[in-house]
Parts: sequence; structure tokens; C-alpha cells
Amino acid sequence: MADIKKVVLAYSGGLDTSIIIPWLKENYNNCEVIAVSGNVGQGTELEGLEEKALKTGASKLYIEDLNKEFVEDFIWPTLKAGAVYEGKYLLGTSFARPIIAKRIVEIALAEGADAICHGCTGKGNDQVRFELAIKAFAPNMKIIAPWREWSIKSREEEIDYAEAHNIPLKITRETNYSKDKNMWHLSHEGLDLEDPWNEPMYDKILEMGVSPEKAPDKASYVTISFEKGVPVAIDGQKMSAVDILLKANELGGANGIGIADMVENRLVGMKSRGVYETPGGTILYHAHAKLEEICLDRDTMHYKETVANRFAELVYFGQWFTPLREALSAFVDSTQQTVTGDVRLKLYKGNIIDAGVRSPYSLYDEDIATFDEDEVYNQQDSAGFINLFGLPIKVQAQKKLKGGLK
Repeated sequence: MADIKKVVLAYSGGLDTSIIIPWLKENYNNCEVIAVSGNVGQGTELEGLEEKALKTGASKLYIEDLNKEFVEDFIWPTLKAGAVYEGKYLLGTSFARPIIAKRIVEIALAEGADAICHGCTGKGNDQVRFELAIKAFAPNMKIIAPWREWSIKSREEEIDYAEAHNIPLKITRETNYSKDKNMWHLSHEGLDLEDPWNEPMYDKILEMGVSPEKAPDKASYVTISFEKGVPVAIDGQKMSAVDILLKANELGGANGIGIADMVENRLVGMKSRGVYETPGGTILYHAHAKLEEICLDRDTMHYKETVANRFAELVYFGQWFTPLREALSAFVDSTQQTVTGDVRLKLYKGNIIDAGVRSPYSLYDEDIATFDEDEVYNQQDSAGFINLFGLPIKVQAQKKLKGGLK
């Protein structure tokens, strides 16, 4: 501990990191603590953060605007991959950690820090995501994880510590959900949600939108335009990546879109229940998948589904800065060269209903697919195709009839 004189802390101002600043100074020889917050769209959570960090013992606070990079370099590649963890989770916390950790490392190196500290628990995935990113850019940097060192055992005890040290908190013991918010999503864990039998109290916890029951009785229509797999416009209006996501969030939230309640398999081995709000992301994922239906050939589309699952695991497991993730992104980018066009969707009380899709690169040919008379498809060709395609089945059946197979 004597060699730790300056620590850079991943600082959100939430319960964990709020108490870590005084804890570090108490347990690491009154070391200098530099707090770093990555702005990835937390909104009001960043208000008053500098005053709070300095009052609790930090020497300074960096608030780094990472919004544009977050959307363009982390969210869009994951969207293009169609990566969804275990069928529900759109990876909101997962891909936010690598970009924050990367910037923290840059600041730690510039500041000449002896260690980087994070507030992730020893039960969660985030400790892996932070630390793998740190190892990718500063392999020899010491990492301090208080949850693996201190005697505090619960969030209740954290609140006790905060009260004893006069650290202001925005939560109470009754609203002490574990949350993570960014531009893409908001997660909720803990308290009554720890019992999977309990229905979430949506009226109490939702922040990015309303429940489907409270959504308007009239449907909303939206058209999403893509270029090479990337969203570029909403309802014909070109926007920046950040503005597209914010607009999609607005539309999705108002219509009760993107609420997922799941029990997921954490990397550390346990199952964990969480409720995720991803209103805009759910719309964009749906629209992107719809456009791929007409733009990708069958074999590429089917193989890409396998890639999407592996990509999701890599992001969830914190392996963003790895050769495999980069290689899979290269494959995905290759598949997206013709994923350009428009998707029209109807949003209604938590539902996304397809209402139209078009692309200059569409592989859908009405002349071939029509049920009406056509001059481009010879239906007699299918007989020979079926005979060859079914030959292995036929041979096996004939052998069984002759008693050669059981």
C-alpha cells in the first residue's frame, strides 16, 4: 500500500463510488484520488458530481464526453451484428464499460497514477469488463477493487458507511435499486426484483418511458433509414448518431417499447434477475433486422445469426478489445455493404409491428415470388431439385425396406 500515492477512480457518484473515495484515503495512506466519470448519456446523474467528488476527498474530477464515440464505435457495431445476449439483453451496460475504462486508463497514464480503482462487486460482470479493458491498454497497472477487500457486505452497510461519513446520497433504503443508466438503456436490479416471482413495479421504477398499459391508445408510425447497416435518418430527417438514438428513445419510451424482464446467466456463474429499459435500441434492432430480411442472402443471413450470438457473448463477457471481436466486426461490416434502405414500423402499446420495408439492394423479386402467372420461374425445375435434395433420405429408406438398416 505504501507505493500507492495516486489513484484514478471510475466514479459515477452512485452508492458504491461515493463511499470509495474516503475509503481509499483511509486505507491507502491518504492517497490522492482523482475521479473520472465517462459521460455516456446518464443525463441528470452527472449534475452536482464535481462538488460531491471534491467534498468527499477527490483532488479533481474529470467528466469526459464520450457520447458520440459510444454510439458510433460501440453501439452501432453491436447493432449491425444483431448481437443480443440470451435472446433479450441488448447489452446496454456491457458495451458502455469498455469505452469508459479505456478513457480512465488514458487519464491514469497521463496523471502518472499508481493504480486504477473501480466500484464493481465481486459478484458481477462489470469487474471483468473494466479490468479486461484496463489490461488491454495498461497491462501493468495495479487495480484496486474495494468490494474484494473491504469488510462491507451489502448495500445496506454501504448506506451505513455513507451516513457515518456524512456522504450525501440520492437514494434511500426503500429506493436502493442497483441501477446503471446510459444513453442506450437503464437497468434495475435488487430489492423486490431479487425474487423472480415478484412482478416488477413498473410505475415505480420506469424512467425512460411508460408501461404498455399507459401508452397511447393510438399507434405511432416511424420510418428508420439505414446506410450500410447504420441508422442515418428518422422519418426522412438526417440526424447525428446521438440524435437518432435520443429520438428513438423518445418514440419508444412514449409507446411502452423495450422493457425486458429476464433472469440471465452472469459470466461469474450465477443467475441474476434484472429489468432493462431499452426503448430506442429495441426499435433500431427491430428495424435493422427487418431490413436485413430483404438485403442479405440466405446463407449469409443464417451464418450471421451464429456470429451474432458469439458477438453478444464477447460483449457481455467484457472481451471488446480482443482479436476475435475485431475479426467478427470485420465480417459484420462486410455483410452490411448492401443493408441500405427504409423500414416503416407501427408502435403500439409495447409492440413493434412491421409496416413496410424497401431497399435499392433488395433481393426480394416480386416477379419470382408472385403467386400469379410469371415467365421467369419454371416450376418444373423443382422436381429435379427435390429428387437430388431428398436422395439421402430416399436411399436410407430403401435400405430399411430391404432390412439393411434398423
